[in-house]
Amino acid sequence: MPFALIGFFLGLFSTTHFSGIWNFNLWILLILVVLCMVFARSAAMAFNRYIDERFDKLNPRTAIREIPAGVISKKNALAFILINCLLFIGTTFFINTICFYLSPVALFVILFYSYTKRFTALCHLVLGLGLSLAPIGAYLAITGVFHIIPCLFSVVVLTWVSGFDILYALQDEYFDKENKLKSIPALLGRKNALIVSIGLHILTAIIVISIGLMTTANFIYWIGAILFISLLTYQHTLVKPNDISKVNLAFATTNGIASIVFAVFVILSLFF
Repeated sequence: MPFALIGFFLGLFSTTHFSGIWNFNLWILLILVVLCMVFARSAAMAFNRYIDERFDKLNPRTAIREIPAGVISKKNALAFILINCLLFIGTTFFINTICFYLSPVALFVILFYSYTKRFTALCHLVLGLGLSLAPIGAYLAITGVFHIIPCLFSVVVLTWVSGFDILYALQDEYFDKENKLKSIPALLGRKNALIVSIGLHILTAIIVISIGLMTTANFIYWIGAILFISLLTYQHTLVKPNDISKVNLAFATTNGIASIVFAVFVILSLFF
């Protein structure tokens, strides 16, 4: 969501179609974009739980999830998925033509991710690709055209998400091996997986800096960039080859704060 808002405001400041921040149509469009993010994420998360139910039952870490625990039936979960998919596509219809036409493609990417652990250790990159559609999708909602800068923000999301998803997957390294599931930790081991994660986040930092240089960004952007990169660095101090007890702090809390802080500063930099 934070990167979708970055894409949205980048689009806003690149077009003269909207006459001011308080334009009523603009706020309606923002609501539609937010709804798209909610529907797409809900469909993707539910589909992941639906598809992985038999593995989640076997994994002590995930056995308490709603479907394997019997709190939600698979039938109801499937209905929830279908409803959110239809709501997502229906919402894009009210945004513009290109978003509507591309909505099935976006859905395919974010749903397809759930299958990838069955055949490729690059599943983390597929997850990153799915989430990376947020900034460019929101930019398209405003402008209806592609542009290099929101695309670069999408690459930021791809490398950032892929990197921290590898950290998260460290928890299931042995389970994945035993059940013939694919992941970077299962393929390369904990130490090498951490190196790959660090490499992806170094690439993230390089792209964030490159965006600032390409756009001659002001000091507000650079404050956000420094904080974002610092938090990426900090999360790698929490997870070590011989100690992954703080992986949830690195995965959820640190990355959640990093994305929100970065989005706030990037958006503020557009106003000043």
